[in-house]
Amino acid sequence: MALSAWWLYVTLVFAISATPGPNMLHVMVQSLHYGPRRATATMGGLLSAVLLCLLASAMGLGALLRAWPHLFDLLRYAGVAYLLGLGVKAWRAEVAPDGAMAPPPRRSRRALYGAGLVTGLSNPKLIVFAAALFPQFIDPARAFAPQLAILIGSFLLIECFWYAAYALGGRSLARWLAPANRRRLFNRLTGALFVGFGGALLGARV
Repeated sequence: MALSAWWLYVTLVFAISATPGPNMLHVMVQSLHYGPRRATATMGGLLSAVLLCLLASAMGLGALLRAWPHLFDLLRYAGVAYLLGLGVKAWRAEVAPDGAMAPPPRRSRRALYGAGLVTGLSNPKLIVFAAALFPQFIDPARAFAPQLAILIGSFLLIECFWYAAYALGGRSLARWLAPANRRRLFNRLTGALFVGFGGALLGARV
């Protein structure tokens, strides 16, 4: 892979990863509830999901999903159901009086990691996206495995950067959410966004 091709790939992935989506929203919400340090477990789950999707794409699952739309639909409906569940839960979250933050339910790092993993896996579109993206930057005249490792490693580093940025954003947001009406508005907006992501996934096509 030429250096110019790698820079183009990094620029493209950096811009795409910056776009708010269910992964970034999940990181921000968990950081708001548990703090950036504990939210690293959530980030780990999301990064694991991204790695699994990218590896699955490299192994040809993206082509399989395009060839078998019913399999894609099955995964898509499962992801939609999960995102809708997150949306309803956020919409109905209890709000404490002004000046007090309602204590979030106690969750272990393992539970936070698992929630991040499931959220990351809820969108099978990443597999198809990677299957379409990777061939554009892999030089067939060079060894496949090192190029794939560079592409996946770069993708994960960029994702990790944006997860950290959104997590720190959640910490700053916590101070703004002191009034109960703002927290209620945030919960409703978060719930609506998760439902919107679910609706967008429901309309996705391979």
